[in-house]
Formats: sequence, structure tokens, C-alpha cells
Amino acid sequence: MRDRGAVCGDWTILGEAQKSFRGKYRGCGIVEPVRIRMVSDVFLSQFALMDCETAVTLKTWLENSAKPAFADQGGGLKGLRLSGHYACKTQNNQPRARISEHARGRAIDISSFILMDGTVITVRDGWTAEDTIDVMYELHAGACGLFGTVLGPDADRYHKGHFHFDTARRGNGPVCR
Repeated sequence: MRDRGAVCGDWTILGEAQKSFRGKYRGCGIVEPVRIRMVSDVFLSQFALMDCETAVTLKTWLENSAKPAFADQGGGLKGLRLSGHYACKTQNNQPRARISEHARGRAIDISSFILMDGTVITVRDGWTAEDTIDVMYELHAGACGLFGTVLGPDADRYHKGHFHFDTARRGNGPVCR
């Protein structure tokens, strides 16, 4: 392990650079992985393994969308509860499906937002709750176009409880559902 300092050439992304690796399935692995714990003063509930493009894109979304969205609630955004990051798996863990962007270190799943006062807003409940629906839609919209794929609770049954953000780039433009 290296020092737990700044990674990706950005002093606001804290974690550790890791050695390149391949996963057990073809297409899995990350060339220059980082294991991050904090981004733009927002704690992650667990170390998250990803590539630098994804870490920097997450930082941009936090600074331009998430932190402003929660600025007037509970003292502001303190942390993210993650439900997924790197995993050598297929899309939605379905047999014979394509390799997931999680398997390439280009995806992160966020299930909850933790505010400074200890309030926890889950994506599952916040998506439809009267007092948080506007913020949830603002967070989703703010990720669209910034990330290559943005999936929220209305996307499909696999994403009812979290936001899936990945940095895959497709020829037909970003996917936002």
C-alpha cells in the first residue's frame, strides 16, 4: 500500500494508487486503479476502487450537483453510502450479459446521502418522498451527460435503490434513465 494521500493529480481526491490488475473474466480489471475514500471533502462509506477518469468525474458531479443540492439541508453533504464500485461481473449479474462497467473500474453505485447533521436520505425512499424528490431529480439530472450512463430508480428493477453512474462512452451519446 502506498500513502493515503491525493490521487489522480487532484488534492481533493484522497486515497491510494494501486497496481494494475486483471479480473478472473475477460474484460475485467483496471490499468491504473485508485482506491478512494474521500472526494471533495465528501466521505465514501467504503474504499471505492475505480480509474481516475471515474474519480474525477465523481468529483465534478459532487461539486457541481450534489453539494449544491444539499447546501440548505442538514448542514450540507457529509458522505455517500456506496452499494457498488469495482466488481468483475456482468451487467446486473445476469448470465450471458455483457461485462459491466463496474468490471472495468468505470462505475459507482450510490444508495444514500449522509448529511452533516446525521440525516440519511436513501435513493430508494428519497426518489418519491415529497421533501426530497426535487433534490433526487436534481442529482440525477446533474449526472446526465457528465457520466456516460446514469441509471436511477425509474430505469429498471435493478436500480430501484441506487444511482448507477459510469464513464462508458457510447457512439450514440450518453444514456440517462
